[in-house]
Amino acid sequence: MRILAFESSAKAASVALMEDGTLVAESFVNNGKTHSATLMPMAQQLLRDCGVAAGDLDAVAVARGPGSFTGVRIGVAAAKGLAWAAEKPVCGVSTLEAMAFQLRQVRGIVCPVMDARRAQVYNALFSSDGETLTRCAEDRAISLEDLKKELQKTEIPIFLVGDGSRLCYNTLKAEVPNLILPPAHLEMQRASGVAMAALKAAAAGELQTPEELVPNYLRLSQAERERLSRLSAENQKLKGDS
Repeated sequence: MRILAFESSAKAASVALMEDGTLVAESFVNNGKTHSATLMPMAQQLLRDCGVAAGDLDAVAVARGPGSFTGVRIGVAAAKGLAWAAEKPVCGVSTLEAMAFQLRQVRGIVCPVMDARRAQVYNALFSSDGETLTRCAEDRAISLEDLKKELQKTEIPIFLVGDGSRLCYNTLKAEVPNLILPPAHLEMQRASGVAMAALKAAAAGELQTPEELVPNYLRLSQAERERLSRLSAENQKLKGDS
């Protein structure tokens, strides 16, 4: 199965081509440029370099969240647009599960973490036996304090992965001594992890049409939170005036 995968859920952007479980090519940039300016050109160049046309793909995969609201939207839009044009199915995978696939060769707990601001991280937990990942906690936005309490319950190695790894390590290491930082080249989210997660999903029959693919933000954007806060304040004022 030939999968083109997009990852743009955080600061870095990447595109990967995987065929029958083997990584054929991957492009990765963390240069500060907007994903809208880099993602599709990267994909087009990668396909050209590999001599593969969009019509030769079996599916298009993307990290559909959680993550940066803008980054996730750009990635989902890119995947849907390419899949529509090529008349191919899509596969939206959890950003966190895709990150865990980058470390599935370890033995212990894999702990994907993304900085969600406001003293929170986007997180899930997986158990790995060196070959297979087993989900132990669903995708969530969790405070660092609550994550610390949960991780303190296990004494086996806990392998961090993701752009929140150093934040968690520096904040929690003193009280969670079995935390392990990932290698630098695996610390950031990568499209190759998205492709591996999508291969698993495809085998389970979880491919979608482009119309069915939607982002998974886990929580409201800052603008939406501010709007709800204003509405709540206005309602309270109206009640006080009545």
